[in-house]
Amino acid sequence: MNEHSVTVAFDDPFGRDTDDTRTTIMHATYEALIEHGYENLTIQRIGDEFPKSKSLIYQHYGGKDEVLVALLEFLLEHFETQVPEPTGGDAHDCLWTVIEYVLAPDPDADRAELTKVMVELRGQAPHNETFEECFAANDRRFRRNLADIVERGIAEGVYRPADADAVAEFLLTVMNGGTLRRATAADAVDVAAIRDEVEAYLRCRLLREDKKG
Repeated sequence: MNEHSVTVAFDDPFGRDTDDTRTTIMHATYEALIEHGYENLTIQRIGDEFPKSKSLIYQHYGGKDEVLVALLEFLLEHFETQVPEPTGGDAHDCLWTVIEYVLAPDPDADRAELTKVMVELRGQAPHNETFEECFAANDRRFRRNLADIVERGIAEGVYRPADADAVAEFLLTVMNGGTLRRATAADAVDVAAIRDEVEAYLRCRLLREDKKG
């Protein structure tokens, strides 16, 4: 088993005490989406969750689609800020911290709920070009960050020479798949087993013999 560990914390993306109208609209949209689902979401139902005048929603957004795009961008930005960035250790410590964060064994209820919302929005991407572009851009950034960590590990002598982009593509796909299954599978997903297999892959594919410990 891997000796690295990370404390999985997840901040409320909306904050608890904010008077910012846009953030309040995002929160109302999020709550309405949880309650009614994408297909049944309406501005009226968003307004029902909004503590201010519904007319303010129309002052900021042209309709349901614009609000949902804004919510998606808002949540993706929040996810990026949540991925931990270790200040110490080598590249492998850094990479494993990211993996453990994404494939957390027991995410709290708020994070699990938010993940389900993101999965539901991602499910609309094949039918919504703007959603598709948002998720594609987010994947590209995350994949690039993973590749940068692998390249750093090679430069440090922690990892053997490898195609960093290919490794990043594989890891991103595993993490996305694990997240999707956990949000949609009726049976519990054995995330610990997934992490163990990812660890085995990294040991066989990347870690130098003298770094395996």
